[in-house]
Amino acid sequence: MDESQTVPTVGIWAKLSTWVSTALRPNKIHPRSRGIIAALGSAAFLGMMPIFGKQAIDLGVNPIAVVAIRTIFATILLMLAVVLLYRPYLYIYPAGMLGCLLAGWINGIGSLFYYSALARIDASVGHMLYSLYPLFLAIWLFLDRQIPNRITLLRIILAIPAVYLLTQAETGKIDTIGVLEMLVASALYALHIPINQRVLSDMPAPTVTLYTLIAMSSIVLPAYWVSRSGSLPENTQIWWPLLGLTLMTFFSRLALFSGVKRIGAMQTALLGLSELFVAVIFSYLWLGEQLSVLQWMGTALLVTSLLLIKADKSRPWEPHASLWFGWVKPPTLNKEYPWHSNK
Repeated sequence: MDESQTVPTVGIWAKLSTWVSTALRPNKIHPRSRGIIAALGSAAFLGMMPIFGKQAIDLGVNPIAVVAIRTIFATILLMLAVVLLYRPYLYIYPAGMLGCLLAGWINGIGSLFYYSALARIDASVGHMLYSLYPLFLAIWLFLDRQIPNRITLLRIILAIPAVYLLTQAETGKIDTIGVLEMLVASALYALHIPINQRVLSDMPAPTVTLYTLIAMSSIVLPAYWVSRSGSLPENTQIWWPLLGLTLMTFFSRLALFSGVKRIGAMQTALLGLSELFVAVIFSYLWLGEQLSVLQWMGTALLVTSLLLIKADKSRPWEPHASLWFGWVKPPTLNKEYPWHSNK
């Protein structure tokens, strides 16, 4: 074989390995800055996911099959990356593992509600309802005795009408069951974030991402087979959007938990709303869609909420009398135990 033909392939794999390794390993950037970058990166990846998902569905793939394939393949991709590049990330303590599994199961069930709701209501209305998850997150954190500060509350107040103005829900009759299903999906997505946040206080983001994706796969795979959504696509053209969706899922989940670890669940959720901003901007630039006056108002409110991150000094995790998530903590060993060594 000609040597000139193999070098580019090696170079591509070397670059891919470097990108993944950089995503998995820490760098010298300030932790809070890294958290903000990760949260915004997660939003950017999430903003691209509907494009690939819509392409796959338009090519004839069942929506449940789409969510199952992208979740399972993203799990396999992350597992390979961790095993090949940094095996210590496979370690997790039992309570942390249970926390990741619980969060993944909750998010997996929520994703099924999400796609079921999309079959009943308009996508723009559904996306607006789903984007209310910071409000549900504030409720879950309040129930866990984590009271948001005034700036965080102000950012929530600004973000909620911004979501409504950006999505521009159509008037007309709306399916009540579809609305309820989407609200359940939003609430479950919000619930899985603080559970993962508690585990992230002790474990690295790639570890939490991996076991959460494994738990999600254990939910969506049986749902795929039970729904009889058909066999795997045979047309190679269909696999390109599925591959793009898989990569977006891989990087978005990794960036999401990296952001949660460094700036906290609420700050990551509020920055994650920039996904809507990304979607509106790309619709304007790529699809030629014009922004209405109300959409520009929503954009202004969302940008204001995002810029307030500089004044919001909330810590990612503060010790408190946790009501729901206190059981998620690493084991402690007595120093008098003979196998406990202080090196």
